[in-house]
Amino acid sequence: MSFLNFEGKVAIVTGGGAGIGRAVSLGLAREGAKVAVVDWNIENGQSVVREIEALDPNRPVDEVAAIFIQADVSKDADAQKISAETIAAFGRIDILCNNAGIQTYGTVETTSEETWDRTLGVNLKSIYLVSKYAVPHMREAGGGAIVNTASVQSVGALPNSASYVASKGGVTSLTQEMGLDLGPIGTRVNAVMPGSIRPPMLEFSASQQPDPEAAMREWGKLYARGRIGEPEEVANLILFLASDAASFITSSAYLVDGGLSARLF
Repeated sequence: MSFLNFEGKVAIVTGGGAGIGRAVSLGLAREGAKVAVVDWNIENGQSVVREIEALDPNRPVDEVAAIFIQADVSKDADAQKISAETIAAFGRIDILCNNAGIQTYGTVETTSEETWDRTLGVNLKSIYLVSKYAVPHMREAGGGAIVNTASVQSVGALPNSASYVASKGGVTSLTQEMGLDLGPIGTRVNAVMPGSIRPPMLEFSASQQPDPEAAMREWGKLYARGRIGEPEEVANLILFLASDAASFITSSAYLVDGGLSARLF
């Protein structure tokens, strides 16, 4: 039996329609959780819900395994909707995975105010907003766990990524503070800091290069493992941090970067 037992738990996963979010949503469902898959992309989000439903074809027809919620996580009204629809469907919230994120490029000179605001809105402000409305329900359910997706660029930087680096650095700092605030109600808050992970965000980054496939091969050479990461490899850590097995872990951030940050040059 897996030590990652989420039977009876209800989870919200933002950015749940693709990449790391999809892997987390499926992983939680496999271990017994009911999942609210939150995404801006309707097709992707609904597809993940169908994948979750297919995990147990013998489930009673009146038992809901997952729901899809379309939302812009940077908007207050949508953040309220996420918790409201999850409670309406499942009656509780135990786990929140703040995973939604976008990759943008530009220096402080070339980044427009619109891009800056959008990047920090989706990557950082969303954690504040979605948590704001989920935490009261988590308190009622006994505490639970929040896991935020930061980045290896929370502890280092690449050129031409001003707004992205600022947003991800903020995620790790906010994670530490939230863990202190929410510890007394039994809610643990941690973050993961992935390196380069396969689609969709990495493919977007590669598409900005003259030869996308060559770019991904070159990026892989920077890692001690000699390759870029897979969504499931990040999801595995998120699942652990969301589980009772991580009961004494909070206000912490963990690298999942294949050794990238250990390299000096």
